[in-house]
Amino acid sequence: MSGPDERPTERRSGELTARELGRWTWRQITSMRTALMLLLLLALAAIPGSVIPQADVDSLAVTRWKDEHPKLTPVYEKLDLFSVYSSPWFSAVYLLLVLSLVGCIIPRLFVYYRALRAQPPAAPRHLTRMPVQASYDTEQEPDEVLARARRVLGRRHRIRKAGEGDDFVAAERGYVREAGNLVFHLSLLIVLAGVAMGGLWGYQGGVILVQGTTFSNNLTQYDDFKPGGLFRQSQMENFRFSVDKFSVDWLKEGPRFGQARKFQAGLTYRVGDGEPEKYDLKVNHPLEIDGTDVFLIGHGYAPVITVRDGTGQVVCTGPTVFLPRDASFLSYGVVKCPTAKPGQIGLDGLFFPSFEMKDGNPVTVFGDDLNPTLSMLAYTGDLGLDDGRSQSVYVLDKAKATQLKKADGKPLRVDLQPGDSVELPDGLGSVTFDRVDPWIRVQISQTPGKGIALTGVILALIGLCCSLFIRPRRVWVRAVPAGADGDGSGTRVEVAVLDRSGNGEMDEVLAAVLDKLRDEPENVRQS
Repeated sequence: MSGPDERPTERRSGELTARELGRWTWRQITSMRTALMLLLLLALAAIPGSVIPQADVDSLAVTRWKDEHPKLTPVYEKLDLFSVYSSPWFSAVYLLLVLSLVGCIIPRLFVYYRALRAQPPAAPRHLTRMPVQASYDTEQEPDEVLARARRVLGRRHRIRKAGEGDDFVAAERGYVREAGNLVFHLSLLIVLAGVAMGGLWGYQGGVILVQGTTFSNNLTQYDDFKPGGLFRQSQMENFRFSVDKFSVDWLKEGPRFGQARKFQAGLTYRVGDGEPEKYDLKVNHPLEIDGTDVFLIGHGYAPVITVRDGTGQVVCTGPTVFLPRDASFLSYGVVKCPTAKPGQIGLDGLFFPSFEMKDGNPVTVFGDDLNPTLSMLAYTGDLGLDDGRSQSVYVLDKAKATQLKKADGKPLRVDLQPGDSVELPDGLGSVTFDRVDPWIRVQISQTPGKGIALTGVILALIGLCCSLFIRPRRVWVRAVPAGADGDGSGTRVEVAVLDRSGNGEMDEVLAAVLDKLRDEPENVRQS
């Protein structure tokens, strides 16, 4: 018994206990409306990943973007816009969508299971009031009409079990439509699971290979490498391949003059200790090696440059990768010679595949290397290579270096074509442009869940087709003695059709049922 000062606690309007609040939150998360909103949000969140260069797809494009947008780069980095699909905010939307779909689909599975086992509903008392119905008189007995209706409708419908005294037949079809809806939503979970497997156990890396070089599938060979959260180095396949030849088919006439039409890299690959095999690597035609795919995703030029120092010794030689800046393959590159004497030598500048002077300005008019030309600036001194910090091969540190100049004080520009050499001032050495080699960029990836994701996509298409093309409907046939209404002997047959999908146009279905049931078409009254 309560004391005189104790009063029962009253709950204010809208106040929820912790349990009720948790239940309400769960219902909101697992509602179909929330799942659709999260699916839309996931699609919107993926837009930056398709517009902004991604580090795990093309790190070179990311580097170029950062150089061109120095003010936006810190903001994009804080928002993880260069690695959208592995960012915390994208993962949060992803996991919420999975949770919402699971909580939404599981209860619907139980509801559908109960509906699948349930009997078609009994016939309404007044079939003649249904929107799509017809009736006719026949001389057959009611039992004969109902037996015939069971045979006719039982071929493509689920029939309600006859009860004692029933004067009707109830049939239903199209219940697979709801199964299509469930399969479609389950397929989304399967696709998400496949993508998650690829992100956790897979890996993706990129490397630039000059024609004539060889790649072995180990971590030290990659220019950039992005492993999954549960990746183990032991799962990397043992293979290697060489780039024998790279060819590009350039359009030299017509409205698309100057564009590339066909890319092909001839490879020789070997799996483990197996025999070498040939393969022509093309765009969208990857080389598949035991679950690992090798894609061709880019190409460019690598001028072969030889640098001699003041003592005449060769301090740098070989192909130098230049990165394209635009569709004309105007490219930028850097040469660093830290061992040169009496001082380090650095070069940076542009490569013109088809050099021309237009209105007094150097341009490249074609992506093909028809008139290859180098135009670079030269530096000497401390290039920042001895302080122990890592430095990109595509960046020349000029903070402590001195730019070489001509006698008139203007910057020395090293302009070369294949076979040309230029002497550097102050006895620093010389630079020779030997030839041009092509390079290709390949992406190597292992995606364990891609088969599961593909299965999910196929199931989604099947479920969507079932949802779109299967039309659930119910058919009722009632047979009663005509004399009960004072119309004489015989049997009154009433037929009604109900379209449960709301599409209408059930007149043809009704006519087809009547054609198989009736035996006196002239007595049919249809509305």
